[in-house]
Amino acid sequence: MPRKFIQRLLPDHKKVKETRSLRMFGALLHDPNLWHLNRRSAKGAFGLGLFFAFWPVPFQMVLSAAVAIPLRVNLPLSIVTCWISNPFTMPPLFYGAYLVGSTVLGTEMSPFSFELSWAWLIDSIGTKGPAFLLGCLICSVVAGLIGYFGLDWVWRWSVSKAWRKRRGAIEFKDQ
Repeated sequence: MPRKFIQRLLPDHKKVKETRSLRMFGALLHDPNLWHLNRRSAKGAFGLGLFFAFWPVPFQMVLSAAVAIPLRVNLPLSIVTCWISNPFTMPPLFYGAYLVGSTVLGTEMSPFSFELSWAWLIDSIGTKGPAFLLGCLICSVVAGLIGYFGLDWVWRWSVSKAWRKRRGAIEFKDQ
């Protein structure tokens, strides 16, 4: 079942509660529904984490936690899923988002060269920024929806497979 697999991947809830960046939520973290792992909470948390993974901000975990609390989805899973975008995966993810945004806007892709200067940053925000941000928005919505409905499908498939296996074992015993 997906539940057992997911529980092996998630950090301990005590460690998550003690995370310095999540201390601002205080007593809200003591809601037991944030720590239960069922199909509803898992698919919501997975979709939410993938949604925020494409946001080009440094505090994706906090945003994901802030939205997971009122939605009452699994908090650790929403935080862990945000880690899909990490320093190693961000360049290809964000370049793909830029490609999507450029395609949707119909703008010509300009060659990319990085310089560590304010002039380069201001110029890039003006020229590549709109395509990049639109691509991030599109990719975050699509990834969140695919994650939400994909995990729901995998969960249902896994449960029906387990039931078929159990039914086959019972029929085998009756013979």
